[in-house]
Amino acid sequence: MRIDSLQAFVAVAELASFQAAGQRLHLSQPAVSKRIAALETELGHRLFDRVGRGIGLTEAGRAYLPHARETLAAVADGDRALDNLADRVAGTLQLAVSHHVGMHRMPEVLRAFVARYPDVAPQIEFADSEEACQRVVNGESELALITLPVKPHPMLIARTIWHDPLAIYAGLDHPLARRGAISFEELAQYPAVLPPPDSYTHRIIETALAEHGVVVTARMTSHSLETLRMLADVGLGWTVLPEAMPHHLVPLTLPPLAMHRELGVMRHPQRHLSNAARALLAMLEAEAVG
Repeated sequence: MRIDSLQAFVAVAELASFQAAGQRLHLSQPAVSKRIAALETELGHRLFDRVGRGIGLTEAGRAYLPHARETLAAVADGDRALDNLADRVAGTLQLAVSHHVGMHRMPEVLRAFVARYPDVAPQIEFADSEEACQRVVNGESELALITLPVKPHPMLIARTIWHDPLAIYAGLDHPLARRGAISFEELAQYPAVLPPPDSYTHRIIETALAEHGVVVTARMTSHSLETLRMLADVGLGWTVLPEAMPHHLVPLTLPPLAMHRELGVMRHPQRHLSNAARALLAMLEAEAVG
């Protein structure tokens, strides 16, 4: 079985497009189709249903996808183990990075990293924190730099690098912004704009406010903190943002509320890290809060 056929299969499965898969793999669309056809012949199963212009996995394709990913991850792991024998920091470094960490925490680190290791080519996939973790589980990324989950991940190791205090804000024209001190009961009477309920950040917010009797009601949700900032600014609800994030919103004066996120790195304990990933980890460790 050819590795390039597995790469084509996974790319088409993830992108639901032969053309997009070809762009990812730097191949023509006919070349991708040829590799998929060869794999289907070898396996004796159709892997994709092609209806009109749409593409979807067949039952066999869905069953085979996790095994294909695991095979590719194992091959990449072996390649890294051999590359590490050369003791040279070079090559591609696959990273999955949340938007907030990428915009507000990583620029200085990456600037120093590429200056020190010019032979490394970081490949950054921006993703929600939950998706970034899954990319590390699948072997698609070596490291995820994200909002860390509240509970330990069953397959990954976490390392806190930055503390990220959170606070509650509203737009200038919001009724609560015109008051002085307010109670949690008053806060609960107004809708919020927050990260989606399945996100790590939402769970942190929900837990912190529940301790004060606030049941969160979100009028709108978004994974993007920049979007939440905009929604709060136009008056659609109060929101929760990192204290370090620049904005023009009004901080609401509430009783003491301990609410913060941990930002950091997730990695797979059973996979070899490239020398480049090890070097980046060491640089991040130097920034760690303890």
